Amino acid sequence: MVDANQTFIIVGAGLAGAKAAETLRAEGFTGRVILIGDERDHPYERPPLSKGYLLGKEERDSVFVHKPSWYAGADIELHLGQPAVHLDREAKTVRLGDGTLMHYDKLLLATGAEPRRLDIPGTGLAGVHHLRRLAHADLLRKALTSLGRDNGHLLIAGAGWIGLEVAAAARGYGAEVTVVEPLATPLHAVLGPEVGRLFTDLHAEHGVRFHFGARLTEIVGQDGMVMAARTDDGEEHPAHAVLAAIGAAPRTALAETSGLALVDREHGGGIAVDASLRTSDPDVFAVGDVAAAHHPALGTRLRVEHWANALNGGPGRRAGDAGAGGLVRAGAVLLLRPVRRGPGVLRLRPGGRLRPGAGARGRGQAGVHRVLAVGRPGAGRDERERVGRRRTHPGPDQVEGAGGPRATGGSVGSA
Repeated sequence: MVDANQTFIIVGAGLAGAKAAETLRAEGFTGRVILIGDERDHPYERPPLSKGYLLGKEERDSVFVHKPSWYAGADIELHLGQPAVHLDREAKTVRLGDGTLMHYDKLLLATGAEPRRLDIPGTGLAGVHHLRRLAHADLLRKALTSLGRDNGHLLIAGAGWIGLEVAAAARGYGAEVTVVEPLATPLHAVLGPEVGRLFTDLHAEHGVRFHFGARLTEIVGQDGMVMAARTDDGEEHPAHAVLAAIGAAPRTALAETSGLALVDREHGGGIAVDASLRTSDPDVFAVGDVAAAHHPALGTRLRVEHWANALNGGPGRRAGDAGAGGLVRAGAVLLLRPVRRGPGVLRLRPGGRLRPGAGARGRGQAGVHRVLAVGRPGAGRDERERVGRRRTHPGPDQVEGAGGPRATGGSVGSA
């Protein structure tokens, strides 16, 4: 059992950080647990921000990982609204933005990622959005409500996970949607052209317009408000709001300034960790969107921005021997299948990304849903029976009931 006098600090009060704190207590760690977050909100789950919460189907309280009272009951010390600004590994201290200095015996970095910003004229106009935080979702939900009411146009830069999900949600509100993507299909770099064409068709069937092979060069405004957007091929699209969905960058500032080993951006970036999520410092761990672990199937380090990675990869599962631990689920099985999100809405099963050269393994219909399994040869054997059954006999859990705004596009979820 870990010494009760030890202190375990977790920097990052998102899903990964909150679940790590929970697991430490569940596995018998009796020392001090401190959870630090730069947002004022209690730890929450991000997937609803582009799904049910964005659509107005989920209340604000439903997105939180735990009820606020849980932390006091579990003797978890919360420091919210204060970023960690400096890490001294030699002194084993973390300094907060208000100057508070905290000592640790073990440290977990669960700092996550931040949205990449558009570097073009017009990004300071009212109506330019990002989606990473709960506050972002609140602003975007208000914007989508107005766009749907006024038959307004939303222009989305980027056809990745967030871009597709917000496109589906925006159509659910009744807004006009155009997606600008520099590659040939949605999710092209992650899942390849075959899967990308499937999602193009699904979204197009529900009124989403795509402009492939182009990048935004300017957001045009009038009286401080977004009015249009221009691309590098000379096109101009009407837009009353713009969402920058061009990816996220791991938040590695603390790790970088303290000298921890990092992965270069060309290989996905992030903090380099081993199979137990240890960094180059044996007393410092990293988990979630910021952690880059070795992927046995791909033969390289991989940083997976996925809800299941934060949920299942949290340290604390071996609190008795190291004060942290956990397993990275790097099974390389990708499966797209219908879930309870309405017609044409698909989900990525945990696994990360498609290995180069691997393509679609099967495609078919499951009632109003389409089913696609992808991945390396032989992967997902235990899912084949389920996939086949759902292709021919859709169950009641595959059809979502009516009520409230509905995501009508073929969105693929990252969770």
